[in-house]
Parts: sequence; C-alpha cells; structure tokens
Amino acid sequence: MPLLLLLTALLSALLVNFIRQRLRAQLLDIPNHRSSHTVPTPRGGGLGFWVAFLLALALLPWLSPGVALSNLMAVVIVLLPLALIGYWDDLHSLSARTRYGVQLMSAGLAVYFFGPFPQPWFEALGPGGIAIAVVLTLIGFTTLVNLTNFMDGLDGLVGGVSLVQFAFLGWYLANPIWGLLAAALLGFLWWNWPPAKIFMGDVGSTTLGGAITLALMMAPSQHWILLALTLPITGDAIYTLFRRLLRRENIFKAHRTHVYQRLPQRGIPPMVVTLIYMGLTGLIVLLITTLGALGAGLSATITLSLIALAEGYLQRP
Repeated sequence: MPLLLLLTALLSALLVNFIRQRLRAQLLDIPNHRSSHTVPTPRGGGLGFWVAFLLALALLPWLSPGVALSNLMAVVIVLLPLALIGYWDDLHSLSARTRYGVQLMSAGLAVYFFGPFPQPWFEALGPGGIAIAVVLTLIGFTTLVNLTNFMDGLDGLVGGVSLVQFAFLGWYLANPIWGLLAAALLGFLWWNWPPAKIFMGDVGSTTLGGAITLALMMAPSQHWILLALTLPITGDAIYTLFRRLLRRENIFKAHRTHVYQRLPQRGIPPMVVTLIYMGLTGLIVLLITTLGALGAGLSATITLSLIALAEGYLQRP
C-alpha cells in the first residue's frame, strides 16, 4: 500500500504537468477583475489527479483484498459525472442549471448506492423520516460541491485543505480509497502550491466537494463528528453568503469577497492564507480525534472565532 500511495502521487504530478504543458492553450485562465492571480495560468489540473486516482483505484483490489469492489465502482460512478461536467465547464462555460442538474444526479446516485447521510434518528421516524433524510442528503451533497467550488480561488487552498481531510479520513475510517485521493492531491499540489503553475479548475473542485460528501455518507453513523472537517470550507463560504445578504448584494453575481480572497488584498501572502486554512483543518483533525463530539463543537467555535478575528482585521483602516 505505501508503494501504491507513492506511485499515485508521482503519477498525479506527471499527469498534471502534462496537462499544464500540452493543454495550456485550451485551458488558459486569463486574469480579470475578480481573479486572485495576475499571470495567465492554465486550469484543469484536477483532471490529472482525478485520472491518477482512478488508476490507483483499479489496482487497489489486488493490493488490498479487504476493499469491496462494489464500493470502488460506486465511488467512481458517483464522482465521474462531476468530473466530466467540471472538465467540460473548464473548456466551455456551462449554465448553472446544467451544472446543478448533473450535481443532483450524482447526489441521487450516492444515495442509491450508500443511502442517506447515516443518522439513526431519521430512520426512527419511519418512511417520512427516511424521506427527510434523503432530501437533506441531496441538498447537502450539492451544497458542499458548490461551496468547495466557490472556495477554489487561491493557490493551494482547496487542494491543501482537501489533502489534510482525505489523509485523515483514510486513516480514521481505515479506508484506503481516501488515502489514495490524498496521495493524488499531494502530486497535484507540487504544481498548485503558491505561486501556482496550474489550477485544478471545476473538474477538480466539484469532484473534491462530491468526494468529501461521499466519504461522510460512507462513514458509520457514530462518526457524524466528521462533519467538522468541512468547516474551513463551509465556514468561510456560509459567512460570506450571509454577509452579502446583509449588505443586500446579489448573491448570484460573481465576487471577490470571501475571507480567503480579502486577506491577500490586505497584503497577507497567499501562501500564508493557504497555510492558515490547512492549519485550521489540521487542528480540527486533532480535536475530533482526541475529544470526539466535544472536539467537533470546539472546532465550530474556533472556526467562527477565526472568521470574526479576520473580519476585524479586514475592517481596520
């Protein structure tokens, strides 16, 4: 298994570099007034780590016989539509309705294969409770996919946070699927670390949003505390949404007002911002590993406190 992890990381780095060199013209991201980068940079690097991850999954049943082939196939079937629509969106901008339709299809497939987010109190309510659980899971799946996509606007941020998340999930849940995804992300970050040589694009961010939701759905019900892992992404995104609503701004209009975007505008280097978000994710890992439910609650408190501190800093003259 360690050898497969190493090979996955190396293959990912090679594939991402291939995309960076050979598909640069088709996937070039030209900076505009909303961009965090100032130099034209190719996107679509998520395709590289996605392919590396798929190839690693193909070898996993032979190297780790305890992994159910049906689970591997289900993971691929759920995530593949997100990868395809994301890559197509990187090439040709698609309508929000089309993207959401595919996201909803992937969410439905996830519920079909793994059931709704595993919380027994819904099942205790009978068929009505199960229906509520299914609806909430569909909403949660598509929401996390989109929030992850919204947060992919700074070199290394989503890739770095996801690396910490999936490395932990692979160990904590004893599930090598997520360990392999972490290895693929490590290879990608070689090229995406600030200053980035390539961006992951929608093919990467939407797939990662789907993958983290899928990992939570596959976890046993007593591991609901793992929801805290999403706080570095969801905390900033949800706070920004409410802030824009309070300011009566059009929440459907593209912007640069996420906390992670505003901090570099005040002079904090992008690498420092990325490390802060990765560090918060690592702290959450430590808290839920050592303190369980209490750690999950502390994680939420710390995340909100950091957002408040950041906002206070940003409001300084």
